[in-house]
Amino acid sequence: MLIWLSESEFATLQSVCDRMVPKSDATPGAVQSGAPEYIDTLLGAFSFDPPRIWAGGPSSGRAGGVAAFKNFHSLTAMDELAWRTRIEGSQGIPEREFNGPVIGLQQAYRDGLAALGSDFDALTPEEQSERLHATPDFAEMVFTHVCEGMYGAPEYGGNRETRAWAAIGFAGDVQPRGWTDQEVSAP
Repeated sequence: MLIWLSESEFATLQSVCDRMVPKSDATPGAVQSGAPEYIDTLLGAFSFDPPRIWAGGPSSGRAGGVAAFKNFHSLTAMDELAWRTRIEGSQGIPEREFNGPVIGLQQAYRDGLAALGSDFDALTPEEQSERLHATPDFAEMVFTHVCEGMYGAPEYGGNRETRAWAAIGFAGDVQPRGWTDQEVSAP
């Protein structure tokens, strides 16, 4: 279920993510790990109450303990202002423009995906690379979010079934168990 992106924008985003981190025989790619869903969730973070900004804690329940990551924290007024400005942009709202106008992530994604073209997913890998190279700021932003989506906690919408963690041999969050002295000291 999409949260903020349109179906066509999401299809383009999936192709971008797949181009950036394709799957291999040994490892899942960005799409299989849920990076596009993470990005859509980030862009639509304020569609939830509380917003999907900070997961709860201290444990996820994956290694025992309470599954508290699924309970997102409420934001303070200052946190909400900062995150709304980052995600939604300043939109001419005076309290969001204390440092000047801001283009938010939502608009940056909308513009960046449109610049790649609705035919992006039908292009050859070489043509896709050319279009991504023509939008370097957008490509860098997406790559950053792809990495977050692949390797962050699954509660944020990505790292489906902790596939990316498993692919790199990362045990993930292990609270409340923690790490043994041997695990911390091992080469």
